[in-house]
Order: sequence, then C-alpha cells, then structure tokens
Amino acid sequence: MRNKLILIAVFLTIALIFTTRAGSNRSEIIPTENIAALVPEAETAKETGEESTEQLYKMFSMNNATMPSLVSFTNGITGYNKLVAEGKIENEILTIVDFTLPSTEKRMWILDMKDHKVLFNSLVAHGKNTGLDMATDFSNTESSFQSSLGFYVTAETYYGKNGLSLFIDGQEEGFNSNARQRYVVVHGADYATPAFMKKNGRLGRSLGCPAVPTEISKEVINTIKGKSALFIYHTNEEYAKKSTYLNPATV
Repeated sequence: MRNKLILIAVFLTIALIFTTRAGSNRSEIIPTENIAALVPEAETAKETGEESTEQLYKMFSMNNATMPSLVSFTNGITGYNKLVAEGKIENEILTIVDFTLPSTEKRMWILDMKDHKVLFNSLVAHGKNTGLDMATDFSNTESSFQSSLGFYVTAETYYGKNGLSLFIDGQEEGFNSNARQRYVVVHGADYATPAFMKKNGRLGRSLGCPAVPTEISKEVINTIKGKSALFIYHTNEEYAKKSTYLNPATV
C-alpha cells in the first residue's frame, strides 16, 4: 500500500507540474517548494506511537545485551510518556518489573531514557501472598502482603529495618495508590539474592515490596530516586482494561 501511494503521488506530481491557468493558453510551472504539498498526507504524517516505540526498542536493543519483552516495554513507554506529560518525571529513568516471569529470572530492568542504556538487569522479589515462584495475585489493600501493579513515581529515601529504602508513590487509584501507607518500597533483602535462589529454588518473598539483592540495593536506589518512573507489569486482565496509564484515551 505504501509503495502504491508513492507511485500515485509521483504520477500526480508529474501530471500537475504543468497546469493551465484559467483564460490563458500558456503553462505555469509549479514552484519546487509547492510540490511537497501534492504528496498524500499518509506519506507526510508522523510515525504512529506504535512505530515510534518499536524504533525506540530497536535502539535500546542495539546497545544492550538484555531487554524486557517488547510488550512490557511498550506498556512501560505508554505510561512513562503520560507521566512526563503530567510533569511528574524529573529523573529520566524507567524501571520495568515484569512479574510474568518467575522469580528465578532477572525480571527488573532499569532504563536510561536519555542514553538508551540498560543500567541494571536484576532479580526482584514479589509479595508473599502474590505467589511462590510466579506472581499471580495482586492487591492495593493494606496488610494484604501482595504486590501492586501499575505505574509509580519514585520519591525520597529513608533508613529502616532493611537499611536504605526508597518510597514509591503509586499513581493508579485502585491498583497501587496505597503504596506509601502500606510501606511498599524499594529495599535490599537477603532473600532476593542469587545465593538464596540457588539454595531454595526461588527467591524469598516480601510483604509487597519490590525487593532487590542487598549487594546492589544502594546503587539501584540512588539511581532511580527523585521522581523517576517505575512500572510493575503483568498480563492481569483487570489492570490492562482499567489502567488510565495504559489507556490514556479513556481518561
């Protein structure tokens, strides 16, 4: 279809180069700068959002050995762009946690959106009532000890029982909006390490926090703190249907 449009555009351009003015027998040469106006809109329109996201994914993939899946990346970019448009992002980092993967896989990616680099690809734990090795159940309810899906904006750090920890503020009512009062935070944990995984066949579980290996927790937290985006992804039907960050047109 694209090639046919180009051929039609070229044909029309050639055919209209010489036009006859009303009441005149002489031909008028159309200025070169006006020829572009004869090309169909389909050829001059900007890339669709889907095409742009695929190009961005290819750009990241060229520079990095590991990447999240295209679908989790696409969803992450959709929400990230909305957060940027809302003026909520100051640190141009997007963290994607893919909870469709088992806990034994490195399912957290921290992406530098300016330089198109994967800064970290790490193990990350889910909540104790979210599942064993696989994450299956999610909640926004206090004391549920389940992980919460959706988009967060990272906030300030503090020192707690798990050492340096990072508040993350859920942006989605009904899905993660109670994160702060539930103390769903990023922190380091010995049960989120390769050693624990090798011994037990899976990672340990948190009370709902996306806990990361202790040896990289400070570096991770200092990288993503200060209003970057964090996205916890899953193929949960209710979330996919109702999220205003995945479906911005429905707002």
